[in-house]
This record gives sequence, structure tokens and C-alpha cells, in this order.
Amino acid sequence: MGPRGAAPPRIVIVGAGFGGLAAAKGLRRAPAEVIVIDARNHHLFQPLLYQVATAGLSPAQIAWPIRSILRDQANAEVVLDRVVGIDRAGRTLRLAGRTEPLAYDTLVLATGARHAYFGHADWEPYAPGLKTVEDATAIRRRVLLAFERAESCADEAERARLMTFVIVGAGPTGVELAGALAELARRALARDFRRIDPRAARILLVEMGPRVLAAFPPRLSAVAQRDLEGLGVEVLLGRAVERVDAEGVVAAGTRIAARTVLWAAGVQASGAGRWLGAETDRAGRVRVGPDLALPGDPAVFVIGDTATVVQPDGAPVPGVAAAAKQQGRYVAVYT
Repeated sequence: MGPRGAAPPRIVIVGAGFGGLAAAKGLRRAPAEVIVIDARNHHLFQPLLYQVATAGLSPAQIAWPIRSILRDQANAEVVLDRVVGIDRAGRTLRLAGRTEPLAYDTLVLATGARHAYFGHADWEPYAPGLKTVEDATAIRRRVLLAFERAESCADEAERARLMTFVIVGAGPTGVELAGALAELARRALARDFRRIDPRAARILLVEMGPRVLAAFPPRLSAVAQRDLEGLGVEVLLGRAVERVDAEGVVAAGTRIAARTVLWAAGVQASGAGRWLGAETDRAGRVRVGPDLALPGDPAVFVIGDTATVVQPDGAPVPGVAAAAKQQGRYVAVYT
């Protein structure tokens, strides 16, 4: 019998990303009450956000209502709200939109992550990141307006700044953005303007590490770099960004003048570690064991980008959709 007495056990899942939804759907036949909480009413297919940001897809093509996804799951309820605190001793959540706490028997935290600026929050207005549909549409507007302004700009130096695009960070998001921007400029927009040639746009991918896609095998990194350079992307490795402002970036002491800078250099986990009072890594991810449970509290599971899990070989589980879905399915079986 759980803390709520003889009632069916209540499993609360916070976050309707890949991990959270995999857990919820994995519990569809469980004799339990499943509550899915998210601050947004849609599930977002984040791997294709870069396509929205570069005008390849519309937002509706990568976002689906959570209620529609779970409409046929009789034991599931969707709550549109935001968690502001957790009482582990009392097994309750505090929600922004409710005065009464929400009790749980089992808690699954799958609240994801957002872009991180490594102590330079003042850079964000000049270098937006890509984590939400709103981010993607704002980036698309910024990119397309840069070409429009270049078309009507008489100053050659300013036109060059408008047609220079810098992506900071060569992980999957940065690599995808750089490649998609190159294709946008060299193909989709190539014949749309009269005074500028979009194919002359400079697209620079700046990475402080020695190779792109550092989390992947070196062979794949080499192939990705070769493909990017084949599209005309300038790949700058070993260049730490020291400053971002309205005029562009300073990387390894060199100023790159650009009106559009996009940030793909790192992530910071949600506030789950703070809510739980749990141990976290430098990126705010909660340290959990191989069973994905919070050490010392088997009623709490943490999955996806919210958690840091070490594999048997000592390497961390990568923060990708496939891993989050596997973790969600695992939790559904063992809760």
C-alpha cells in the first residue's frame, strides 16, 4: 500500500519530452493513475528544430498536442502546469497554478535542459539558442531578415556583416544548423534576390574542441566536417569564444564581424536537482544510479537530459532522444 492509502498508486511524470512520454505510454496497462505534467501543451520533436529554424519545416510539423498523444490511454491525465518545488519526505509536488500540493507514490522527472552560456547570460540576446519552437521561429526570422536587410544595404561592410552567420558549438545541433543554413543560402535562396547573391554568405562553425561531434567516434566527426566544408561552411576548431555582442564574436582573440550569431555550445539541466536537494554534475544534471532512481529514494526516478548516468565503460549516457526513450521505457517497467 502506497502513501496515499488504498487508492491505485499514482505515478507522476514531470515533462512530456521523449523520456516522459515513453514512460507514460509504457504504463498504459499499469493498474495505476498516471499524471503527466508539462508547462507546454505540446510534445516537441527537438531533433528537427533546426529545420524550423532554417525554414525547411513549419512548427506544426514537429509539435503534437500531448492530450492527443495520450487521449486513448484511460489511466493517463495531462496537467498543464509548472513544478516549483518537491517535498520528498511528504511525497508531494508544489505546482505554480495550484494552491494544494499534488501527492505522488512514484515520481519520474524528465524535465530536460536548456542552452547554457557558461556564466555569460548577457550573451543570450546576441546569440539565441535552439530548444523550443519559439527559439526556432525567432532564429528563422533573424536569418531571413538578415538577407532582406543585406539586399537593401548600400554599405559594403555592413552587407558583409549581415551575410555572415556564426554558429557557436559543433555538437549535433550546431552541425545540423550550419549544414542547413548552408543549404538555405546556396540552394533555397540562391535565385530569390537581385542585389545580393545568397551563395556568397559566410557560415562559420566555431568549436573550442579539436573536432566536431566530439561525443561521436572520430571517423564520424571527420565525415561530418568534410561534408560541412563541402557545403561551404568554415569550420574553426580549437577556438574558444571569449565575447559575444551586437557586432559578432571574439574567438581565440580574433573578432568575427557578424549580425547573426547562434548558440549551440552547451546545455544546463532544469531545476530538478535544486527541487530534490540532490547531487548534480556541472551542468545541473542529477546523478542517478544504473536503475535511474535517486540514490536513497527509490520513489524518485530521473531520466533524459535531467539525469547523468554512467555506462559500464565509464562514459556518460549521451543526451539524445533514443537514450531518453529507452530510459522512459525502463522506468515504466520497474516503477
